[in-house]
Parts: sequence; structure tokens; C-alpha cells
Amino acid sequence: MRNLILVGPMGAGKSTIGRLLAKELRLPFKDSDKEIELRTGANIPWIFDKEGEPGFRDREQAMIAELCAFDGVVLATGGGAVMRDANRKALHEGGRVVYLHASVEQQVGRTARDRNRPLLRTADPAKTLRDLLAIRDPLYREIADLVVETDERPPRMVVLDILDRLAQLPPR
Repeated sequence: MRNLILVGPMGAGKSTIGRLLAKELRLPFKDSDKEIELRTGANIPWIFDKEGEPGFRDREQAMIAELCAFDGVVLATGGGAVMRDANRKALHEGGRVVYLHASVEQQVGRTARDRNRPLLRTADPAKTLRDLLAIRDPLYREIADLVVETDERPPRMVVLDILDRLAQLPPR
């Protein structure tokens, strides 16, 4: 396994579970959104406001390519990283991909008070999340080596499930 890459919608637990997996595997943890913020000195909502979503996605694509070239990291991606073909290719080739699946209800509960999510600045965040999941779910599944449910499960149990299931996968 080169890298362990977590994909999924916002609120699925990618950052929380990624940190725990990294600790368990004794690997560095990287979050593509946080890396973009560190590089630019600006938070994601500011980048969206100033450059729009296309500008942010360009930055994200460059960051995904860079992070997937590493060897031996746990990587949490932004929810929309799978929207570009180049990102899906880089993620798939960059290591084992785990899709953390969460219901829209779970996502709403986990993101309700988070002001750092520009796509949820709408009158109906649940509808936005449903619409995003309808588009993105097939793309997450397309590149995933594993699909893991996170609803109503403590992060530690999800981590143990991922580690157990990864050990059963044939090498690729």
C-alpha cells in the first residue's frame, strides 16, 4: 500500500477517521483542504469567494496530484475532489481508496454549525447535500477499494473496520 486515501462527502468523518488511521498505522496524516489553506494562507470560504469554485478546484487538483505522489501517508480529501477526472485518476493510482459513506441526515448533523463549508451556504443545506451525493456517490464508488458506512458508528470502530478489511484485500 503506497497511501491510504479517504474520499466521501463532507461530514462523513474523513479528517477524524484519517487522523486515527494515521496514528494506528504510524503514518503522517494529510488533509488536502488544510494543505491548500496552509499554502495559500487563506481559508477555503475565502478562496471560494475570491476565485469561485473553479479557482478552488484548480488549487485542489494541483494539491491532490502532489499529495498522491507521496509514499506512506493517510490522505483525507475534500468532498468534491472526485469531480475531476484527473483527481480520480491520481487518487486511484495514489494508493488504496476508502469511500466513507454517510447518510445525508448524518452529514447535516455533523456540518450544521460548521461555517467553513461554502457549498452549504444555502437556505436548504440538506437539499444541497442530497444533490451533491446524487452526483458524487457514483464517482466515489468508481475509485473505491472499500466502501465503509460511518453512520451511527464511533470513529474508532470505523478505523478498526477499515484496517480489518484492508488486510483482506489482494495486492494491486
